[in-house]
Amino acid sequence: MFVKPPEHMTVSQLVELIRELVEDNFVTVSVEGEVSNLARPSSGHWYFTLKDSRSQLRAVMFRGRNRLIDSPPRDGQRVVCRGALSVYSARGELQLVVDELDAAGVGDLQQAFQELKGRLAAEGLFDPSRKKSLPAFPRTVGIVTSPTGAVIHDILNVLRRRAPGLRLLLCPVKVQGQGAAEEIAAAIDLLSRHGESDVLVVGRGGGSLEDLWAFNEEVVARAIVASRIPVISAVGHEVDVTISDLVADLRAPTPSAAAELVAKSRLELEAHLDHLQARLQSYLRQTLDLLGARLDRYELQLKGVEREFTALGQSVSQLQRRLEMAMESRMRHLNERLAGNCGRLDALSPLQQLARGYAIVSRDPAGHGLRSIAEVEPGQRLWIRLSDGQLLSRVEEVEG
Repeated sequence: MFVKPPEHMTVSQLVELIRELVEDNFVTVSVEGEVSNLARPSSGHWYFTLKDSRSQLRAVMFRGRNRLIDSPPRDGQRVVCRGALSVYSARGELQLVVDELDAAGVGDLQQAFQELKGRLAAEGLFDPSRKKSLPAFPRTVGIVTSPTGAVIHDILNVLRRRAPGLRLLLCPVKVQGQGAAEEIAAAIDLLSRHGESDVLVVGRGGGSLEDLWAFNEEVVARAIVASRIPVISAVGHEVDVTISDLVADLRAPTPSAAAELVAKSRLELEAHLDHLQARLQSYLRQTLDLLGARLDRYELQLKGVEREFTALGQSVSQLQRRLEMAMESRMRHLNERLAGNCGRLDALSPLQQLARGYAIVSRDPAGHGLRSIAEVEPGQRLWIRLSDGQLLSRVEEVEG
């Protein structure tokens, strides 16, 4: 017999009716689907979503049952779950309480990921040799992410602390859902062509495989490869690996880590400068000590040279005095010889004979002497030189 429900029910009453209806009619079900959003809190329970191309269902596998599983499932893995349907009254959610879980193959998204990864690897897009190096101290950083998520706030907090003078260019995009991949690719291309950014950070926070799927799209991978400036991929958590991570010039485990990579800490720079200053001072001290030691050696050498010059000066003075004495002795000897020779010459001089009463007869004023009467004729003028003067005479007669 049909029982008419009351005209008004509370939410709890309605949820309880639905729970009884579901649990009484779906005591045991077997469902195949792809694991997504797997969470494993400290309680030991597993919470995840089973989904296919059109629908999804919340699922839980309690610790007492999952401890029998050798290894937990992974996001993107296709599994077969057996259990009972239940309604979680606190949130009014339908969920599958899983008792048994078996792997059923690779999920559609995981298979698409592997196929694209293999194709791009074959093209050499993951090759480290084609990747660009990051600038040591960029002045402008381009950021491609959601303008409202926690990622941009984390990046800004890190950059304000580590590099307050750094200029940021944010190109806001959707990071999941329909059209997100195209927006991300267009933003990368825009910032690359804009030319003011020195490096790009592209990323988002963590999530399931489908939440991160925009960064596994080929259009995003191609945009990163085509970028003229270095690209850092910072998608999800450290355990999440996307196609954009593989093609990027550098992968950061988290968006905050990406911010730390592009901006050297001011404290690190100050410490580095202090280290360089200490090394420079040490080098200068060593150099000055070495130069001082050299100067000391040169000073000793100069003192030795000075002593040698002093000794040489004394030797030169002695030699000079000996030379002067030798020259004086030589000059006295030569003067004595000269005086003797002069005496002998004077004794032989005809002029000395004149003093004894002799005369010198010349036929001309020039003093050309006469040697024979044959040179004289009567009437010829003759010059007669005496000791005290000269006489002019005329020949009267020549006698032979």
